[in-house]
Amino acid sequence: MKAGMIQAVNELAGLNHLHAAGHICVLKDAFMYESAAEIANLTSSDKFDAALAIHLYKGGRLLQGSRIPFGIIFGGTDVNEDIKCKEKRQVMGAVLERARFAVAFTVEMKELAAAEWPDARKKIYVQSQGIKTAPSETFDWYRFLQNAEINAGPVHLFLLVCGLRRVKDPLYLVEAFSEWHRKDPSVHLGIIGPAVDPLFTSEVKERVKRAPGVHVLQELPQQELHAALRSCLALVNSSISEGMSAAVLEAMDLEVPVLARNIPGNAAIIKHQETGLLFSTPQEFVLLSKSLMNDPILEKEIVTRAKEYVEKHHSWEGERKTYQSLVQRLQ
Repeated sequence: MKAGMIQAVNELAGLNHLHAAGHICVLKDAFMYESAAEIANLTSSDKFDAALAIHLYKGGRLLQGSRIPFGIIFGGTDVNEDIKCKEKRQVMGAVLERARFAVAFTVEMKELAAAEWPDARKKIYVQSQGIKTAPSETFDWYRFLQNAEINAGPVHLFLLVCGLRRVKDPLYLVEAFSEWHRKDPSVHLGIIGPAVDPLFTSEVKERVKRAPGVHVLQELPQQELHAALRSCLALVNSSISEGMSAAVLEAMDLEVPVLARNIPGNAAIIKHQETGLLFSTPQEFVLLSKSLMNDPILEKEIVTRAKEYVEKHHSWEGERKTYQSLVQRLQ
């Protein structure tokens, strides 16, 4: 089967799962298209058999009127944020009505969607993200710091990994972190990820220029990013809204401490002071970061339990079986 994968993000693990089952997959970024007609022309001319969209609104809206069967994978923004907009909600409802199946990362996400669209409940499946990390063995940490213009010496680097767009709120901690850096020059915050929103990316870079100790870093291939994570002090998530953060789960798998904003999507996978640390204000982030730096026993306990959690609840093989099974519904 030849399937089109329409997504609103830069990467999709499910693509590997479908390739492994023998399907021919073509990955398309939803931001490259403005209308459903463009996708209809694409799927018709290239003779696609089915489609799978990421994000009920961003990807799903492009499948309105599609002649081929399709499935939907919820993101975080769709059921957490887009659902608040009447126009987007109507589009999402129409897309979900026609979808053969939908996938939510958590039971909570499924219930949010089912409360809005009760008739779709039976076609919504819950499958958490499967995680598989493979850090590069040749990654040069010191060159990475040099490229980031971080001086040699004691360095405690916190990495905030996200696509640069407003919902990820990468500027949330900048002022408080820069103030902390002025008192302790060893601490640095690196913001790293694709420029999803070019205008906002420019805003982030301009703000960071005036914030000592905070850096916008060059995007890295996944294996090098995993190696950088493994060498940093902690992974940071400051999003306003999340479905299920792959970066958080990858850090947990790599036995890197996680400090995440206390929002439903993060709290669904992190137990405070057990598998990570949750903060509600920038000031609380700084306090928790200091406690993590000064308490190696706490750090060891957190990363050990987080690793166990990921191995138990975020199986790569389990995710593969689910998607390979669901795609049969598109044939």
